[in-house]
Amino acid sequence: MSHILAIDQGTTSSRAILFDADLKIAATAQEEFTQHYPASGWVEHAPSDLWASTAATCRAALEKANVRPADIAGIGITNQRETTLVWDRATGQPIHNAIVWQDRRTSAMCQRLKADGFERQVTETTGLLLDPYFSGTKLAWLLDNVDGARARAEAGELLFGTVDSWLIWNLTGGARHVTDATNAARTMLYDIRRGAWSDDMCRMLNVPMAMLPQVLDCAADFGTTRADLFGREIPILGVAGDQQAATLGQACFEPGMMKSTYGTGCFALLNTGATPVSSENRLLTTIAYQLDGKPTFALEGSIFIAGAVVQWLRDGLKIIREAKETQPLAESADPGQDVVMVPAFTGLGAPYWNAECRGAIFGLRRNSGPAELARAALESVGYQTRDLLEAMHADWSATGATGGAATLRVDGGMSASDYAMQFLSDILGAQVDRPQVLETTAMGAAWLAGQRAGIYPGQQGFADTWALQRRFEPGMDAATRDAKYAAWKRAVAAAQVF
Repeated sequence: MSHILAIDQGTTSSRAILFDADLKIAATAQEEFTQHYPASGWVEHAPSDLWASTAATCRAALEKANVRPADIAGIGITNQRETTLVWDRATGQPIHNAIVWQDRRTSAMCQRLKADGFERQVTETTGLLLDPYFSGTKLAWLLDNVDGARARAEAGELLFGTVDSWLIWNLTGGARHVTDATNAARTMLYDIRRGAWSDDMCRMLNVPMAMLPQVLDCAADFGTTRADLFGREIPILGVAGDQQAATLGQACFEPGMMKSTYGTGCFALLNTGATPVSSENRLLTTIAYQLDGKPTFALEGSIFIAGAVVQWLRDGLKIIREAKETQPLAESADPGQDVVMVPAFTGLGAPYWNAECRGAIFGLRRNSGPAELARAALESVGYQTRDLLEAMHADWSATGATGGAATLRVDGGMSASDYAMQFLSDILGAQVDRPQVLETTAMGAAWLAGQRAGIYPGQQGFADTWALQRRFEPGMDAATRDAKYAAWKRAVAAAQVF
């Protein structure tokens, strides 16, 4: 048994990646699925799509690599976080579509809870903010709006889960209703300091605790797959939410280490060690990973729009056909123009958390064109990352910690852009390291399962395998850096006033 099968269930597609005994990729399969938008600000997935695409890509990856199920030592799962599902305990049938993490339908509920004075308790207990982003209010909405759901939940007939729980339930034929600590920590129902579901949070949202899954370590025995799925039973040995899995895949095991993943959005995590750090800058306190019953905590900052700004250039403005065209276009921009783009298409994430803010462009001139817009779009990701890192450093240094992140490890699709990563290094005034393997999310899930199965090394041995593809060094002088960042801050302030 020399391979690990990693399931990477994302927001727009499901992927299966097969890793060999040397943690090298043997095969990959991917399948996109439909996004549902039943109302403005609402985003849903069909639960059957999540499950069917996952099962199909797993089979396809095995077939591509010509690997037998008997060769698979275990399965690791990483998933889109906060997306919320409820299904029947007896039949496994969902009561409604999955409500996706991007969904904003519970904004009014969050505002009411804030007005009632609950946000401080939410933050102290869960490390999160009162925001529709998280699972708890989505679950409450389902119980309140699906006919008969609350009565069935209170009778013990319904189960709640994030996507990992839903996949495990189906993989095991309904034998296991479990999750891991990183996914539990994103629900707004979990006490991250006690390591248990919170009576107070469940009472606040009127959620029956019997619905909640058992919480396990990230590397644990999550059950075995049905024999008919892949030809034999395969143990599920590792689970972590996507951003936490990327933190593991980047081998950010030491306090002060930091990674930033650039996909549709951007998510930066700073390892803070065994102690949860409370943020004074509206960052999230969360669990980075939990092994051997011991949680390691992190500060997390979320940017809603990163790679999505390039998609907007392509699909909205239609000034590019492919993402790779942004680099030469940006390089050709007029150096005398300082166009600043605030891509707040769905509001601003950390450290602002302004759901009502919308996008804006400043500094346009008569001869501004596609090149200047492309450059401003790429640079907006660097500016937003600096916002996150400055907030993180302020919270981290407030604990008395020294030696924080002098280097940022990056991954995700947008990290392939040399222009974006060089500007990121310039505006941060820090090294930016891009690894040889950009599939860090799937690798983190694979490592969890593989080390549990005994075919991959422990933390130090795995960290030693991390390999640099390219290091970006800051080349911008301090005066230019400060002037450009000050212009960004003025633009953000103006966008929030509009």
